This record gives sequence, structure tokens and C-alpha cells, in this order.
Amino acid sequence: MLRCLFITFAILLSLRAGASDTAVVSLLTCSEGREIYELEGHTGLRIQHPLYGDFTVNWGVFDFDSPGFVYRFVKGETDYIAAAVSTDRFLEAYRRQGRTVREQTLRLTPDQTDRLVDMIMTNIRPENRVYRYNYVLDNCATRPLMMIEKAIGDTVTLGSKALEGRDATTFRNVMRHYHRNYPWYQFGIDTALGSGIDRPISQRETGFAPVVLADMIAGATTPGGEQLTLSDGYLIGSSATPPAPAGPTPWTLTPMFWASVIFLLAIWVSIRQKQGHAKAARWFDTLYFSLCGTEGLLLTFLIFVSVHEATSPNWLYLWLNPLCFVGAVSPWLKRGKGLEICYQSINFACLIALAAIFLAGVQSPNPAFWPLMIASAVRSVTNILTIKSRHNTCRTADTGNNK
Repeated sequence: MLRCLFITFAILLSLRAGASDTAVVSLLTCSEGREIYELEGHTGLRIQHPLYGDFTVNWGVFDFDSPGFVYRFVKGETDYIAAAVSTDRFLEAYRRQGRTVREQTLRLTPDQTDRLVDMIMTNIRPENRVYRYNYVLDNCATRPLMMIEKAIGDTVTLGSKALEGRDATTFRNVMRHYHRNYPWYQFGIDTALGSGIDRPISQRETGFAPVVLADMIAGATTPGGEQLTLSDGYLIGSSATPPAPAGPTPWTLTPMFWASVIFLLAIWVSIRQKQGHAKAARWFDTLYFSLCGTEGLLLTFLIFVSVHEATSPNWLYLWLNPLCFVGAVSPWLKRGKGLEICYQSINFACLIALAAIFLAGVQSPNPAFWPLMIASAVRSVTNILTIKSRHNTCRTADTGNNK
């Protein structure tokens, strides 16, 4: 039903005839929501037009139920839609969610407003409204800014960063700022996305997050040096309204807690293994390295199949790769000790290399990676020493028998 409304509204808007010299254009910014795709907020362009009424254009429309949506999203082929809806309906949706909506009225000349309305009406036509979404480079916040600058005919000078210090240095750090109460989501991002999101970014690039863009627009100036905004206020709520996202996750439910548990289990089974009780260690290795191998299959897809530019290179592949299944199976093979020593030696060397990459700042690790990597290293070293110790014991026994 909503899709039909969007399409109908787009068709009505396409019947444009006349100037828009009295139209008013505003940037609407919705505060953070509780869903994963709402954690950085949302952006729309509001047009108050004497002929077409009061409507808001939204570049964040997608359909979870479309065939193959999850596969296309992982592969980096997610298509989003530009659509128009009445501003009353747009605001009502965020009012029900308890989210604020900030309105910044833009200082545009009649000619610039005409161009912007023309571009928007062309963009929301059925044949033009679909675009290839990119999480940090082409989304619901970057599209309106691009439209505004095209209408002006030049780039605007954005205001100072809304995020200061470390939080604004890279795409990953900006994400961590907004995902701080969603540790498992950030853990997944830190696993799936590689060193491409760890490069230093410009002030303008931090505007991929809608709520950051709004703060930068507040201090933006036109090429002529004028303030870009005529007014800045709230249609729903206020700047003092608390954000909608959930509070901090209890520590016992975070990745760091469970990574620490796995690390302690790795220490315990390693001690038991050195004492001659290897069964627990075998089961631990089977479960742990199977999990790592499964993650490795996902990374294989993201690195070599996905078109996401942020998924490659991903140096986690030194640790999480399909070879981990060797570590899961080899403890149960009577004649596979040579294979196990080979894998565990390579795994340990790769973990040392990955730690060096993290410490050098090439790729920023999730804090929970460290206890998991140390657990892997402990298991590799313990397995190598145990196998070699047994081999030496057998050689000593054979030598004694020969004497």
C-alpha cells in the first residue's frame, strides 16, 4: 500500500507545470531509531510548493521482502528507492516512534529552488528512482546534499564536525560512536568490513551519518559566503529530547564477555591437555575452529565475490579462513598429526602477523578480537608442543627398546 502511495505521488509530481519561485526547501533530519538501519538517523528533503503541496522526498526506501534482498545486501548490490510522500505522513511515522525531526530551512534563490525541484521530480520518476545504495558513500544523507549542491551549482562549505577527536577520524570510528549500545552489530561490522573504512576521512565524509550532516549544515555557508540555513528548529521534539536507541548492553551479553569466556576455556583445556586429558581440548578445537572456519567462508564471499569496496582487503582473513576447518578435524585423525602441526604453525604465524597489522593501525580491531586471537594462539602452541612431546616420547621409547 505504501509503495503504491509513493508511486502515485511520484506520478502526480511529474505533471509539473509552472515556476516554483515561492517554494520553500528544508532539510529534515530524524533522530536515531532502534532498528539497525536507523542508528545513524535519517534524512529527507521537504518541499513546500504552491502547486504540489507539502511533500518530503526520501532516499531511504527499501523492501526487505523483495526476492534475494539479504543476498544482494551482502553482495553489495542493494537497490534503494527515492520516493515522495506527504510531509504529514512522513512526520507521523517518526512521531509514533518517539523520534525527533529537525527542520533546517535552506537559503536558496528562486532559480536554485526551481533547479532543485526539477531534479527531484526527475529523480522520483519510476524509471529514475532506483539507485545503488552504499552505506557510507551514497545513502539517504549524501543524496540530498548532492542535490542541494547541484541546484546551487557549486559545493557548500560545511560547518565544523559534530563529532570531535577520535570518533570522527575514520568511517569505522563514526560507526562505533553510533553503535556503542549495539555491540554485536558493531562486532559484525568489524568482522565483515576491512581496512577500507579505517582510512582517515575528511570532515565532509563524516556527513554520511544523517545526524552529523544536520550539525554540519547548521554552520554551512554558500559559495557567496552566506549562511545556508534560514532557520533551524524542531517539528517533533527538541534538541533536549533523549534519543530513541536502547541503553548500554549489559556486559555479560557483550562480545567481549563471551570472547573472554572462550579465552578462559582455551586456557583451561590447554592445561588439561598438558596433564594428559586431551578429550576436552579436542572438542574445544572442533567447536572453536569450526566457528572460525564458518566465519572464514563468509569472509571468502565478502572478499572475493561481494562488490562492497569496504570488504577487501580484510586482514582478518589471516585468522578467519576456510583452513580453520583443518584445525577442527585434525585432532580426531590418528594419522593427521603432521597436518595438524603444519596448520597450527601457519595459524600461529598468521596471528602474529595480524596482531602486528592491528598495532600498526592498518586495520582497527574490535576489542573482542584480542581474547579470541589469543585463545587461538594458545591452542596452536599447545597442540604443537603436545604433538612434539608425544613424538619425542615415542622416539625415546623406541630407542630404549632397541637397546
